[in-house]
Amino acid sequence: MNPHDTDVQPLAITAGAPSAAVKQRTLSAIDGVRQLPPGLPAPAPAPAKRTGRVLRRGVGRFVPVACLAAVVSLAGLAVWQHEQSEQSARRARQAYEQLEAVSGLLAAPDARTAHARAANGALITVVASGLRNVAVLTVAGLPAPAPGTTYQLWMDVDGSMRPAGFINGDGTVPLRGSPVTATAVGLTVEPAGGSARPTTDPLLLMALPV
Repeated sequence: MNPHDTDVQPLAITAGAPSAAVKQRTLSAIDGVRQLPPGLPAPAPAPAKRTGRVLRRGVGRFVPVACLAAVVSLAGLAVWQHEQSEQSARRARQAYEQLEAVSGLLAAPDARTAHARAANGALITVVASGLRNVAVLTVAGLPAPAPGTTYQLWMDVDGSMRPAGFINGDGTVPLRGSPVTATAVGLTVEPAGGSARPTTDPLLLMALPV
């Protein structure tokens, strides 16, 4: 893919700091992480009461087995809760780091924005800073990818398309790579898991605003 070989052109490139609307739209697009306590399993129904000699004979064997089952169940629940807590904490850290990166980028004195519409109708906004050497991409109106496929982002560096991340719904993602050395951003549909090189025609190819 080459920026000069496509009909998709950026709609606008705005010099100077991004507008307040762009800042709000970009920050709002970052998914929040809701940390909810894991749900506890519903209590098992109480066993039906039995009377007589058979019940008394079975109590001695049942109690140790029931205690062991309860211990194993609680141990498994504790491990699951720990894993869920670790995952929630990791997602929270990632969201916070992403928010910090986007906020810092929007405040950069040389931040520039560019807007374009992809072939599938999605509206793309890219904000980049040469001083921070960071670029983020925000998407609105992106259709869900077909089963078994994903949207992959690219950066054009000296005519070679380099993988720059993935996005499969409306939101904001940082672009992997340097906006200083790249000249354009591309978007293609690739097999799930991504590709080392683009395998389909670009839905979008727009110049970086740096």
